[in-house]
Amino acid sequence: MTVSTPSKIGGFGTRIALLIGTNVAVIALLTVIASIFGVEPRGLVGLTVMAALFGFGGSFVSLLMSKRIALRSTGAVVIEQPSNDAERWLVDTVGRLARDAGIGMPDVAVFGSPAPNAFATGAKRDDSLVAVSVGLLQQMSSEEVEAVLAHEVAHVANGDMVTLTLIQGVVNTFVILISRLVANTVASGRGRGTYFVVVMALQVVLGFFATMIVMWFSRRREFRADSGSAQLTSAPQMTSALRALQRQQTSGNLPDEMAAFGISASEGSGIRKLFASHPPLEERIAALEAGR
Repeated sequence: MTVSTPSKIGGFGTRIALLIGTNVAVIALLTVIASIFGVEPRGLVGLTVMAALFGFGGSFVSLLMSKRIALRSTGAVVIEQPSNDAERWLVDTVGRLARDAGIGMPDVAVFGSPAPNAFATGAKRDDSLVAVSVGLLQQMSSEEVEAVLAHEVAHVANGDMVTLTLIQGVVNTFVILISRLVANTVASGRGRGTYFVVVMALQVVLGFFATMIVMWFSRRREFRADSGSAQLTSAPQMTSALRALQRQQTSGNLPDEMAAFGISASEGSGIRKLFASHPPLEERIAALEAGR
């Protein structure tokens, strides 16, 4: 399967600058909003409102910008007008799967990674993005590529991006709220410097456990998307695609900010498995073969 290889848009420095700039803009915006509405973070109610604003605000801004961030960070190029038969097949296949899944036609893009991978993102079911790597198109059969595309369409149909955002917002809120409540008690009478140090330390510790919760959900949604692909295509077809990914023995080569959205990502072992965004491929294959 031959497709036009897109050029990379920006490098590591550009991605880091974009990430930092987004976070700074979100914090500044939410600070202004809190001031406008007279939120007083010292009281329990005010602190809870502030925690929710910051906890959910950043997550939802990231969700709303997810398509733009994804295109920028991976260098993916949307196929506006297919330039060859392979691109035409890709767009037509995504369109057919989207209709079968009951969602609007996603934007279809290709990014220039030699590793086989794909991802889906977007804030709404009818305004999403499905992107595949050049490596995926070159190293897999048409049937396997179709199963991978069905997996990504299933993510969109399941509302996984929104649900992950909500879970991230909830855990962020609890991290912000609990760290400040505990810091208020521990640092009482010891000055703002002590309070600040305790808050930062608690946010690191609590954030550690919050990440485990988010990654647990991320692993669960991969099983659901595999099942969705099996319904849109067939279980043997999706199993074949996963086995093809197994043979490549690659982590997928996506930027860190997009790794959780790829079909293939680092799985981890031991304690690192708790922070893996994807379950082991053998577990996903076993689930499909068991009809789960």
